[in-house]
Amino acid sequence: MKKSILITGCSSGIGLDAARGMRERGWRVFAGCRQQRDCDRMRAEGFESPRIDYTDPASIKAGLDQVLEATGGTLDALFNNGAHGLPGAVEDLPTEGLRAIFEANFFGWHELTRLVLPVMRRQGHGRIVQNSSVLGLVAFPWRGAYVATKYAIEGLTDTLRVELTDTDIHVILIEPGPVTSKIREKSIPHFERFIDWKNSALKDLYERSLLKRLYEDSGKDAFELPPSAVTAKLAQACESRRPRPRYYVTTPTYISGFLRRVLPTRASDRILARLR
Repeated sequence: MKKSILITGCSSGIGLDAARGMRERGWRVFAGCRQQRDCDRMRAEGFESPRIDYTDPASIKAGLDQVLEATGGTLDALFNNGAHGLPGAVEDLPTEGLRAIFEANFFGWHELTRLVLPVMRRQGHGRIVQNSSVLGLVAFPWRGAYVATKYAIEGLTDTLRVELTDTDIHVILIEPGPVTSKIREKSIPHFERFIDWKNSALKDLYERSLLKRLYEDSGKDAFELPPSAVTAKLAQACESRRPRPRYYVTTPTYISGFLRRVLPTRASDRILARLR
C-alpha cells in the first residue's frame, strides 16, 4: 500500500509543489486547502483534497476525518504548511491582528497535530513535519507577527519531539529562507486590515521601505530558491530511516543559524537592523 501524507496550504507555492512532488515519489497525497475553490482545482488535478482552514476547528476535524475514512484510519505523515504574513512594525501591530495570525499559523497547526497524534500512536509510527522558517531562528524587522508565530512553532515542535523520544513518531522542522511563493501578495490584505501605517511614528520609514517591498514586484530575492527545494527536504524528512530534527533550506538559513550561534545579540541586532 502507498504511504499517505496530509499536506496543508496546497493552493500555491510550497504546498502545491510538495503535493505534486510527493505524489511523483509514490505517496498517496491528501492536498488540503483553505478555500473550497482551491480544493476543487486540486481535485481536477487528480488529488484528494479536504478543505482545512486552520482558523476553523470544525474544518480541521472534518478534513482529517475525510482523510482517515479514505485510508481506513491510518496516516503516515502530516506536513503542517499553510500560513500567512502580517507585515508591519511591532508597535503598530494591534493585539487583534496578532491573535488572528496565531490562529492561522500556530493554534490551527496544534489542533491538527493533536488530532493526528492518536492515529499515529495506534499504528505505531508516523512523521509530523512542520514548515517553519529562517524567521524561526532570527528576527527580521517588519515581520514581528510572523516571527512570533514561527518562534512559537519552533518551541512547541522541539518540546513535542522530546516528549515523543521513546516512540516511532518523528517530529521534524523544515526551515526555509527565501522561497518563491505568493506569501507577499497574500499578506497585503492582512496588512491593510490591521496596520494603520499612516498614523504611525514610523510613517516615513514605511514609505521608504516596507510599502515598496510590499506593493512593488522587485523580482527574486537574493538566494531565492524554487519551492521544489523544500519538497526535497520534505521527502528526506518523510523517507529517511532516521530523519534529522531540522532541515535548513536556502543559504540565508544556513548563515542565520551560524550567526545565531556565534554572534553576541547586540552584534546580530546591528546586522538585522540594516534590513529595515
